[in-house]
Amino acid sequence: MPRLEIDINKIKHNATTLKELFAKKGISVTAVIKGVIGSPEIANAILECGISTIAVSLVQNIKRMKESGVKAKYLLTRLPMHTEVADVVKYADISLNSEISTIKLLSDSSLIQGKRHKVVLMLELGDLREGILPEDIDSVIEQIILLKGVELHGIGANLACFGGVKPSEENMIELSQTADRIQKKYNIKLQMISGGNSANYEWFLSTENTGKINNLRIGEAILLGRETLHRNKIPNLYTDAFTLICEVIESKIKPSLPYGEICQNAFGDTPVYADIGNINRIIIGIGEQDVDTKAITPRITAKVIGASSDHLILHSKNHIEVGSEIEFDINYSALLRLSTSPYVKKVFI
Repeated sequence: MPRLEIDINKIKHNATTLKELFAKKGISVTAVIKGVIGSPEIANAILECGISTIAVSLVQNIKRMKESGVKAKYLLTRLPMHTEVADVVKYADISLNSEISTIKLLSDSSLIQGKRHKVVLMLELGDLREGILPEDIDSVIEQIILLKGVELHGIGANLACFGGVKPSEENMIELSQTADRIQKKYNIKLQMISGGNSANYEWFLSTENTGKINNLRIGEAILLGRETLHRNKIPNLYTDAFTLICEVIESKIKPSLPYGEICQNAFGDTPVYADIGNINRIIIGIGEQDVDTKAITPRITAKVIGASSDHLILHSKNHIEVGSEIEFDINYSALLRLSTSPYVKKVFI
């Protein structure tokens, strides 16, 4: 089967380098490993680097890591569903939240389980994914502080994931000032002021004052060595900790242009191709079912020209024998789908 080779030492190098870099300005790192569906092997490797908090988006993955013996503090990044609050309290130490109705259910479940769950309120700063509008945050906090089953652990923001909005000096100052105002007004200490994710790398380098922000939730930069605004390589990090390896199942010289009447393909698109004559047309044994084929790049002189659910087609400069293996670099969307697929073998180096 196709396999994903994972170099643990390169991931550890990235985690250590980023932890030390952000610590220079007083910012701790929460390692987000939802891109590898909470791999216990990767979680343990990151913990060895001195990062203590592991974050994923699915509570099932926290459960799996705990059952595998991974001893960490766990943060749930996706807003809890009402139907899963009992498991969130049972398995996660901290969760990101933006709905008071959910927080009240977390409090109720915490009291039943004899716990006090920590919540981080997400503030909407323009990316328009999760977050409380700034004008509503006081009313939510005033309700939270009356709840006995939850602790207001901090506030945070998420940028660049949905709307592509850049973490800037302006929106980071707004988050920092909001945290400062809340602490003074309600006489509380917020333990976590989480400014964002790997997209905050440029802001971190350029800012002279990080203000009250003391945490970033870093995933792609640890796993793939890139910031997420432009996907530029971060200096001194590895971008090849993951290698996709697939087998060639057909290799023939064929026309570059499909012939016959063109209608929709398997995914409802009507493809358009240029006629460049006959080419070395290579078929690889993987497809859209298992990987985002637009997010992988062959390490040979070849170009991805299309895919169906379980076939990937390359235009290769040279002839390649059937049965040969081809290595690919991957980006985040490819990693996410490869990690989720049961048909891709994971091999730790």
